[in-house]
Amino acid sequence: MELERQVSTVAGNGYPSAQQSLRLRRAPSSVSNRNGLQFNWGSHPEEGEEGGESESQQDLKALPLPLALKRAVREVQQMRVPVVTSWESWKRNKGRCLNRLTENASGVLAYIALWRRALQKIGGNFGGGVQSYFLFLRFLVILNFFSFLLIGGFVLVPSIVFRTIGTDTFNNTGPKECLTYDPNPQGLLVFYNYFLDLLSGTGFMEYSYLFYGFYNNTVAESSGFTYNIPLAYLLTAVFYFAFCFICIIARMGSAARVAVATVGGAAGSYSKLVFTGWDYGCQGDRSTRLKQNNIRYQFQVDLEEERRMKKAASLTLSQTVWLYTLRILLSLISLGLIGAAFTAIAEATKFSQRQTGVSGIQGLFWEYLPSIVMTGGNFLVPFLCDQIALLERYSPSTTIIVALLRSVFLRMVSLGVLLFTLWNQITCYEKKELCELCEYNHKDYPCWETQVGQEMYKLALFDFLTTIAVLILVEFPRRMVVDQCSCKLTQWVGRQEFLVPANVLGLVYGQTVVWTGALFCPLLPLINTLKFVILFYCKKMTLFQNCRPAVKTFRSTTSTFFFLVVLLFGWSLALVAMIYSLAKIHPSWSCGPFRSLSTMWIIIPITFDTLSVTTRDFLYYLGSQAFSIPFFIFFCVALCYVAALASVYGKSVALLRAQLKLEGRDKQFLVKQIEKLSLKMGVQRGRTDDYGADATWNKD
Repeated sequence: MELERQVSTVAGNGYPSAQQSLRLRRAPSSVSNRNGLQFNWGSHPEEGEEGGESESQQDLKALPLPLALKRAVREVQQMRVPVVTSWESWKRNKGRCLNRLTENASGVLAYIALWRRALQKIGGNFGGGVQSYFLFLRFLVILNFFSFLLIGGFVLVPSIVFRTIGTDTFNNTGPKECLTYDPNPQGLLVFYNYFLDLLSGTGFMEYSYLFYGFYNNTVAESSGFTYNIPLAYLLTAVFYFAFCFICIIARMGSAARVAVATVGGAAGSYSKLVFTGWDYGCQGDRSTRLKQNNIRYQFQVDLEEERRMKKAASLTLSQTVWLYTLRILLSLISLGLIGAAFTAIAEATKFSQRQTGVSGIQGLFWEYLPSIVMTGGNFLVPFLCDQIALLERYSPSTTIIVALLRSVFLRMVSLGVLLFTLWNQITCYEKKELCELCEYNHKDYPCWETQVGQEMYKLALFDFLTTIAVLILVEFPRRMVVDQCSCKLTQWVGRQEFLVPANVLGLVYGQTVVWTGALFCPLLPLINTLKFVILFYCKKMTLFQNCRPAVKTFRSTTSTFFFLVVLLFGWSLALVAMIYSLAKIHPSWSCGPFRSLSTMWIIIPITFDTLSVTTRDFLYYLGSQAFSIPFFIFFCVALCYVAALASVYGKSVALLRAQLKLEGRDKQFLVKQIEKLSLKMGVQRGRTDDYGADATWNKD
């Protein structure tokens, strides 16, 4: 009776009555309300069906019904007990438990997420565009931390444990002149030299677990357990790159789904924000204010994009031609500036490598000269390119993408220019006679892997020190001058805006340096984790203390996906550098786990020959045509199926969006018709009232 009362109290306006709900308990059927929507009130899975109950629950949640009526219908469904086997009942119970466990786990993970409250505060005060930068920074922190766990677990800890009990895998049979390498400083050192060594990675830091040259080519054997340090070093580097690639692709997939779901025009965005944008779980004035600001920023983005589209549609043919001509000319100017920066970096690297035997502050300056030139070019050229991008009159989101493309091309290729210059000197590209004895330039680079790792270490450290120096010496003084001085110049300059492209590019550049130097400096991911953690708090502090909200906002969904594309480009550059180092350059004779080998990669076939016959046959089969050709065919078929499925889904989404727009136009037409009828009825009623008043006056 209580159930009948609940259904009857909420029934009406076309909804089923209590008697209908009781009949539905006996015979399930689909009914319709007055709007023509059909609801399957009592559907349950038949015997042998899987997942029917969860589908009915999802259908019930999607129905536009009052909550009380949904509860009543749910109780009606639960009272019907279908005849199922014990195995199906067990599967359903396990499915419910698994779904509940998944929901609870996702809720716990969302609650304990790193910097959750700080990110909510940033999004509420500065919009989703600025928040996307900090989300990207958090992703890199987590990525670097787990990368360090991977390297530490398979390389660092075994090297520490097995350093004294291992045996050399290969004897150094190279020329005696190529075996000389003494990184330890001789004699007494002045105390400030330790500080200089800390900044440059030389001295006491050069021969430590931080760099490649400290690791031995040993194999530890104990109680039937064998651990090959060179093989572990190489495979860990390979899996490190694979792990980062998988994480980037997975995050790109989630970002792409969000970007596709949010594309659909301003009208759709308006309706979604108006009817579904508010979070009724907000508690307190602070969370309510943050949510209001976040919705306000989203409306601002939609309105600005609609305004830009209307302005672009109103351009004449001559104005359009002039605009594209101007963009081409400005792009050529930007490419000229980037080429000048490349030339300066190459010359600075060559000059720095020739300054040998110089110590003290002057020696530190020459060592950091490539980093200084790269940092100066990466600051000046993107600034000029940003000013050029303002003249090109792109949309805010497109402006950010164009600025990122130019800056990424500058920073990534400048890093490639640095590596290319170093490799030319290591492989004696200009003076072949220096490499005749040792097959690499042993005179200037006795342990070239460590020296490349030192260059990457200095780049990462100098980038961090530059960021802190700009924060202390530029951003805080600017805010103090603007707040204290009321002259027109300071008020015109105003507080700075948080430039998302430049900051994201700094993160991508720093992460690319870490990927490039991870093979030669295994602890670089740990250093980068600490660097990014400190950077998060520094950027958060300068955001709230020194920055004002941006005048032009942009959509964060498309920008987030593009950030990951840029990061993937940096990963590709680092991968090319690692493959070239593994396969082409001769390892150092006097240091590292690959000493006495022709290439680093040769450790793989050498270890392969030591495997059992069964294992080798299995691996040979995996690499043979009998396995690779069917696997390739299956992969192509699966890829074609996924592409066809994506095409069908895309067409379905387009049709649904078109249908949604048509329904919106129909509703607008009906509203206009109602307004016209109401106005006509009001006029007629007014005439009737006037006629009645006139009749009364005449009667009087």
